[in-house]
Amino acid sequence: MSQKTWYQMTAEEAARAHGVDPRTGLPWDEARSRQERIGRNELSEGKKISPVTLFLNQFKDFMVLVLMGATLISGLLGEYLDAITIIAIIIMNGVLGFIQEFRAERSLRALKELSAPNAKVLREGEVHQIAASELVPGDIVLLESGDRIPADLRFFEANGVYVEESALTGESVPVAKHVSPLDHEDVPLGDQRNLGFMGTMLTQGTAKGVIVRTGMETEMGKIADLIQNTDSMETPLQHRLEQLGKILIGVAVALTIVVVLAGILHGQPPYAMFLAGVSLAVAAIPEGLPAIVTIALALGVQRMIKRKAIVRKLPSVETLGCASVICSDKTGTLTQNKMTVTHLWVSGQVLEVSGDGYAPHGSITSEGAVVEAGKEPMLAKLLQVSVLCNNAVLRQEELEGRKKKSKDAPETAWTINGDPTEGALVVLGAKAGFTPEKLRESFERTGEFPFDSERKRMSVIVSHGGGRMVCTKGAPDVLLQHCSYVLWEGKVIPFTPTLKAKVMAANEGMAKSALRVLGLAYRDLRSTDRCAEYDDVEQQLVFVGLTGMIDPPRREVREAISKCRKAGIKTVMITGDHQTTAEAIAKELGMLPAGGLVVNGQQLATMDDDELDRRVDDIFVYARVSPEHKLRIVKSLQRKGHVVAMTGDGVNDAPAIKAADIGIAMGISGTDVSKEASALILSDDNFATIVAAIEEGRGIYENIRKFIRYLLASNVGEILTMFFAMMAGLPLPLLPIQILWVNLVTDGLPAMALGIDQAEKDLMTQKPRSAKENIFARRLGWKIISRGILIGLCTLAAFWIALVNDPQHPNNLAHAQSVAFATLVMAQLIHVFDCRSSRSIFHRNPLQNGYLVLAVLSSLVLMLGVMYIEQLQPIFKTVPLGTKDWIMVLIAAGIPTFLMGIGSVMSRPRKPELKFGVKGGNAKPSLR
Repeated sequence: MSQKTWYQMTAEEAARAHGVDPRTGLPWDEARSRQERIGRNELSEGKKISPVTLFLNQFKDFMVLVLMGATLISGLLGEYLDAITIIAIIIMNGVLGFIQEFRAERSLRALKELSAPNAKVLREGEVHQIAASELVPGDIVLLESGDRIPADLRFFEANGVYVEESALTGESVPVAKHVSPLDHEDVPLGDQRNLGFMGTMLTQGTAKGVIVRTGMETEMGKIADLIQNTDSMETPLQHRLEQLGKILIGVAVALTIVVVLAGILHGQPPYAMFLAGVSLAVAAIPEGLPAIVTIALALGVQRMIKRKAIVRKLPSVETLGCASVICSDKTGTLTQNKMTVTHLWVSGQVLEVSGDGYAPHGSITSEGAVVEAGKEPMLAKLLQVSVLCNNAVLRQEELEGRKKKSKDAPETAWTINGDPTEGALVVLGAKAGFTPEKLRESFERTGEFPFDSERKRMSVIVSHGGGRMVCTKGAPDVLLQHCSYVLWEGKVIPFTPTLKAKVMAANEGMAKSALRVLGLAYRDLRSTDRCAEYDDVEQQLVFVGLTGMIDPPRREVREAISKCRKAGIKTVMITGDHQTTAEAIAKELGMLPAGGLVVNGQQLATMDDDELDRRVDDIFVYARVSPEHKLRIVKSLQRKGHVVAMTGDGVNDAPAIKAADIGIAMGISGTDVSKEASALILSDDNFATIVAAIEEGRGIYENIRKFIRYLLASNVGEILTMFFAMMAGLPLPLLPIQILWVNLVTDGLPAMALGIDQAEKDLMTQKPRSAKENIFARRLGWKIISRGILIGLCTLAAFWIALVNDPQHPNNLAHAQSVAFATLVMAQLIHVFDCRSSRSIFHRNPLQNGYLVLAVLSSLVLMLGVMYIEQLQPIFKTVPLGTKDWIMVLIAAGIPTFLMGIGSVMSRPRKPELKFGVKGGNAKPSLR
């Protein structure tokens, strides 16, 4: 076969390469033979993992194994309630993990559903309808408007063909197809205009083509392969919790062994010390941590749903909180995916059109003054031609099943049935009262010459008032060649070269602003004029003006990008659209700072990974890129240490969405493939929702750090109380049953209430934390150890004072142990309010979190119950305390929190100013 690529070949060469006659198609025997050699035209789902194996894999995690050990120990101690609770936690986590992974693997099945189920194929000179999976390279396929292309093919007939490729290429409007070969090499996917790709759809025209690639060899198949071979990233939270579990086990076991040995060496009974050691081990390992993490994430998920963000994978909630880069698709994500006319050029005058989307609300203005079409004949003629030379239909639909945002919100939505470009012209006319329904009262269509990609224009013939008129629209440079006159300052005058130069200058100015420009013209036909061919009518036209349209940015995106910048998060546009359009949108949204680079797919293809890694931090816009490019960009950013969020809505976004640290899909416009590959779905397709999700993610992670700080400082206090006592040769300050009760009273409800604590005010002005940040970073380790030591020392001090105060009392040891028990519980319950702030207890209102207040009161009741209910006193070996005892308990318990709080206030550091920008401020704004 020729070394040329399929788009460089002529249609005849492509047919010869596959040994087929385009007039008759393949013989049936040859087709069957090829299918046996090549395989079916299907996308492979890769190696499947059975649901049973997937479920069992959930129990290989290190922390799960630790929890199983804790279950065994609790059972041996007779703490069956604890054992049952831990088993429930393990099973719940396993089921959640199984559901998440099972759903994630459905992305390839969703991709397969984009394939056409059937196809019309030419075999042995006759047209047959067969299953698309039976197609082979060399088959001749027939297509018409509304058909989904069943495999990659080379067109050899294309009659007014437009193909919707946005899900695959990111192109914002249907693209015209033709049959001519392309001369260049390395043509981007979106510019391969003589090829059709599996899964895309004809929106207009009829075509024939020869199949050149099937199954996994197609462009869609390449995406399927990328999804199969792209590993989902382990979230920072998963990684940190695994680290934490290993640290906790090592420290807890080592300290417990030391405590047991020290007690035995100081004369304590070995069996009693063994029970105390096991109790300490159970208390030291916060077996409720996974449950509290799960609950905190689940509650965060509920809050995010209210803010229009749907979470598919629980741990990914906090990953957004450390995202340092958001890579966003343009079409439908940053923009509305609704072509809108924004500028007009008539008789040398530039007019602006307000309003966006398909709602016919807006006005036409000149230098701020409203222009009424009824009083401006030239504008009226332009609008008339725009609507008459058009096949799109503007519809108003009821918003079923959607809640209104307010009582004034509209209950209907405006949609376009037809080509988005023509839809924009219909909406333009409707804004000025020129609706198709109104014009049909005076004009009746009698003929049409559809848009052709080679002619680059469309014409319709209408009759009105006993006469006929032709209306034409098309590419300005082509249309001008068929215009002999121009409507200028209210008069039809000859179209001189000077005036044509003015039109082309206006066209170039609009194009540089990333506008899609169309020219409009008309001619009144005489009764003797022939109208059989387009050449008959598309001559001697009167040029009317230009329309400039664009897929406008979403209104709220600019503010969302500004918030991201304040939060130290870089936003990057990655799109399959043209570079000029992408750059203009990026500038309008404030995404492209001074010195920020713009790179297109061809430039990216010439860079190796090392060069891309060097430049990636300075690039803010990637245009005309392929799915492979998107994946390269994500991986390059990750190699540079970034936590990457990738947003998108198309099939072409799915591999990068899956590879990113957190993949975000659009809920309304997104394909099933992108949704199944994602971890987060935006139900309102609103980029601004990502900012809300980031805020929730940061808050959830900080809450996880809060209760880790609380749990570990409390557990360190428990261990050190026992450790210091054993090293000092003192009796046991706490009995095993008391240790377990402290663990139950303090670890449960207060820690859970911290998991739903309100975020601190400056949360979204802090820079993103590093993906490599240890769970104990930002002085958390110091806070845990220092508070733990103080809790242990103060508890032991209270125990020693009570012990030596009345050594002859028969219940002296039980009294001292009760004092230690109360001091330890109270110290932890006071400390929980300190954990709400990254600074100290004095920096936040302690009553702000009502759930925490209730949790602390509940824990107090449980503690007092075992001390003052006579039936429980023998079980827990406690005695009631007097007023003096409680004064000492409260003083000792308050010292760790208030002492460190005063120190924090005295030495509060100045907060550094957050700076964000690009390296190398003198860099050129693009690589063109």
